Amino acid sequence: MPIPLFNSIASWLLRKRYHQIELFLKYPLDVQDEVLRQLMDFSKDTMIGKQYGFQDLPKYEEFRSRVPIVTYEEIAPLIERTRRGEQNLFWPTTIKWFAKSSGTTNAKSKFIPVSTEALEDCHYKSSKDLLCLYLNNNENSQLFTGKSLRLGGSKELYEDNGTFFGDLSAILIDNMPLWAEYSSTPSNKVSLMTEWESKLEAIIEESIRENVTSLAGVPSWMLVLLNQVLEKTGKNHLFEIWENLEVYFHGGVSFTPYKNQYKKLLPRKKFNFYETYNASEGFFGIQDQNNSDELLLMLDYGIFYEFIPIDANGEGDQAIPLWEVQLGVNYAMIITTNAGLWRYKIGDTIRFTSKSPYRIKITGRTKHHINVFGEELIIENAEEALKQVCLKTEAEIMDYTAAPIFMTGKEKGAHEWIIEFRKLPEDIAYFTEMLDNALKALNSDYEAKRYNNITLKMPKVHVARENLFHHWLKSKNKLGGQHKIPRLSNDRDCLEELLSMNTL
Repeated sequence: MPIPLFNSIASWLLRKRYHQIELFLKYPLDVQDEVLRQLMDFSKDTMIGKQYGFQDLPKYEEFRSRVPIVTYEEIAPLIERTRRGEQNLFWPTTIKWFAKSSGTTNAKSKFIPVSTEALEDCHYKSSKDLLCLYLNNNENSQLFTGKSLRLGGSKELYEDNGTFFGDLSAILIDNMPLWAEYSSTPSNKVSLMTEWESKLEAIIEESIRENVTSLAGVPSWMLVLLNQVLEKTGKNHLFEIWENLEVYFHGGVSFTPYKNQYKKLLPRKKFNFYETYNASEGFFGIQDQNNSDELLLMLDYGIFYEFIPIDANGEGDQAIPLWEVQLGVNYAMIITTNAGLWRYKIGDTIRFTSKSPYRIKITGRTKHHINVFGEELIIENAEEALKQVCLKTEAEIMDYTAAPIFMTGKEKGAHEWIIEFRKLPEDIAYFTEMLDNALKALNSDYEAKRYNNITLKMPKVHVARENLFHHWLKSKNKLGGQHKIPRLSNDRDCLEELLSMNTL
């Protein structure tokens, strides 16, 4: 099909979807109520459906009182049974795909069920909606006159007892519709390559000859790729390679640390940056306005949302539905999905910035973490790694905190730690190496980012002077048992203050 004709047809079809989006914009609460009823009706004959009485289609209040809020660890046995071949446990259609993701307390990886319904009505639908919303805001867009350069963290899919697992991006590419393949670069074959360095070279070889009009991928990974593109071509910025490049669709980690670097690579005032909010469990939000940092909560993807208020004392006791949320409150998000996750605590925190329509900002995670580079390092990973390393080195730790070293130019990122030891290890360099190895063993996402120093370099560890953390808390008037050191952070504020005090 000639590219101009494809551009016209694709643009027309995607803009038609906007009328459906307008439906949930106008009737958000009715749409969410209908989503919940459909999920329960569809699943009434599953084991979960029978256990909680979905057959009589309880109203939301009954649903909330009958079905408990769960974490991954609590439903892991059910998921494992499905991976071994049992079906109709928590979802009525056959589930044969599982998105492998790290970040659980008790395991290196978790396996999130991905149903056919989730693929079609959530993940692929969201991809079309992202383009639809972008085109609605940019009527003169020539997006489909060229291709989208996509960069996923994809690897090969692995078979286990008749089911398949791998990165979500690998599952999406493996099931991708023809229209998406036609409008993307690199090819599926290259996108699914396992070895990262070879994959980067292949992506560059395929893509620099294409008319790339958009970019899509996680900011930290994409930055590595784009810097290598400039190095290979000898160009000063990306428009010298892709003249018609007009938008970068990004998500997965905070864009804030990277934005200035991207503006140097893409020095054009009218260039657009569009954020998305998605995870292995589903696709939740899309930026629906140019030059905005707010995300439209997508309400008709087969996902029912609930929210637990978080205040200075932690999480509240009860989740509330969309129609009870307030602006400016920090909420932990609970999801019920068309892949059989029922009242699942995803671990993200959000804040509503608008209720007409419902727009949100991602505020973080329910636990301390570092996720600047997509490594999803959580407090449990850090604590277990330090425990293991202390056993090996006979060191004893009193306090610690860690934060990212952000990428600057072509310089890779890293994690920077400051640790107050009760008993010092004999060799701090060896301690650092052991810590790095332990984190890689515990967290597959951290391991991937550390592979050959592609995104993350070896961590940097400082030895804190005696009583440093005590003095820091005292300076904040926060001495006392109820005040704790922030162990992991996505910013450097705490770390920088401690480093400045470490020389006193």
